[in-house]
Amino acid sequence: MRSHNVSATALRTIPIFAGLPMERLEVICRFASMRRVPRGTTVVLAGDSTDFVYFVLNGSLKVLVGDEDGREVILTLLGQGDVFGEMGVVDDSPRSATVTAAGSTDLVVFSQADFRRILQEDFDVCLRLMGKLANRLRDADRKIESLALLDVYGRVARLLLEMAETVDGRKVIRKRLSKNDIAKMIGASREMVSRVMKDLATRGLIQDTPAGVVLEAGLGETD
Repeated sequence: MRSHNVSATALRTIPIFAGLPMERLEVICRFASMRRVPRGTTVVLAGDSTDFVYFVLNGSLKVLVGDEDGREVILTLLGQGDVFGEMGVVDDSPRSATVTAAGSTDLVVFSQADFRRILQEDFDVCLRLMGKLANRLRDADRKIESLALLDVYGRVARLLLEMAETVDGRKVIRKRLSKNDIAKMIGASREMVSRVMKDLATRGLIQDTPAGVVLEAGLGETD
């Protein structure tokens, strides 16, 4: 991974640092470096010691856990503005998951010690990080609920709805996800996900377009 300096302007695009005075951002930049990682790169490995905190400047990554038989579950997808590696700053525990680049990605990187110093000196940054952790806990609660209470149709529908953004009044998923990735995210087989996606398309509830996957209003009724 190649390292470069980080500008205050780039740092301001990350929600945790947005709104800080420019002079404070310039100080924080002294502790940061930027790394560009190609697709398929393992950035952190489950079980490793915590040494750095990472912010996604652009690109995408997958957060994975697996077993000795090679089976994997995708816990979440990370994109611009997201952070990972921050839990180890709080409790000094080893990495709880593996993070790999789903595409070419630029990361803003802080050492554990430097990021702790930033949290001690900037209450706003600390509060925003706590908000990120709270959102992550809520996401985990929803996933547990889906696994416990919903069938595969419901889990697929909920995932699609959660990933969609509103574009010109319509729900659209711009990120390209393989059926294999969807299967790993909802705890189902790729074959079952393929059947569900085909059925949803046949029923007119989803439509694959150049802009992304468009979701129709009735999709929520399968959740």
